[in-house]
Amino acid sequence: MCGNNMSAPLPAIVPAARKATAAVIFLHGLGDTGHGWAEAFAGIRIPHVKYICPHAPTMPVSLNMRMSMPSWFDIYGLSPDADEDEAGIKRASENIKALIDQEVKNGIPSHRIILGGFSQGGALSLYTALTTQQKLGGVVALSCWLPLRKSFPQASANSANKDMHVLQCHGDADPLVPFVFGSQTAEKMKSLINPANITFKSYRGLPHSACPEVSVDGITLISARYLGFIFCLLSAGNGGCQAIHREAASSHQRRMNLRVSAQPLSINSPSGSTLVRLLGLEDH
Repeated sequence: MCGNNMSAPLPAIVPAARKATAAVIFLHGLGDTGHGWAEAFAGIRIPHVKYICPHAPTMPVSLNMRMSMPSWFDIYGLSPDADEDEAGIKRASENIKALIDQEVKNGIPSHRIILGGFSQGGALSLYTALTTQQKLGGVVALSCWLPLRKSFPQASANSANKDMHVLQCHGDADPLVPFVFGSQTAEKMKSLINPANITFKSYRGLPHSACPEVSVDGITLISARYLGFIFCLLSAGNGGCQAIHREAASSHQRRMNLRVSAQPLSINSPSGSTLVRLLGLEDH
């Protein structure tokens, strides 16, 4: 990825089956790569949507005794008052903004690009969306927090996304990124953008992981000009849940008579993957 002095391979990309008129950029968590997410998207892709799953560069992470692993930025601690890697966060955000700019150059309008991520990747997606001058289609942030929260609202003064739709999902048994981080982030987001466009979903008993229950919600976020985007998170945690078959909830999906499925997955290993589906940007 350009602009980073840490080496990182090119993103894992699931190309659109036909001309791409929308895109999803999804950022993995600490110690993971984009490959698992790309494989998941490949199984349920929408023909006109391009899926981009970048890989974080490998760097020493203070939280993990300076061991080197894929990380978007350094993490010093998990407490609310822990110092943050401001330079690293801003550098990583600029890299993601460069990805967005590249897709715009490729012909996809920025308002048809959805940014999302899990854990550290979700944190970076929120920060990037709040500080970019590109108007985005929306953000999906899973089990995460808002980095450099004390720099807002000043940091988002020139943001083009005051009215963007944001979906946050967080398990109330998360031992790594505590649930309170997610709920406080949602409240902070409501002070920065249109609060009516913030959706925060909590999941009882869910740790730093994902579960099939999220798919049942089939949350639809309706944008002003499009159907919006459907978030269906289908995953299996450490227990190795059985394969899931769930017909999508939206009328758009029902008209397509589209069904989605997922095999047992785990996201608690560095190579784990979660099945995520972001739909609803109409093809045109």
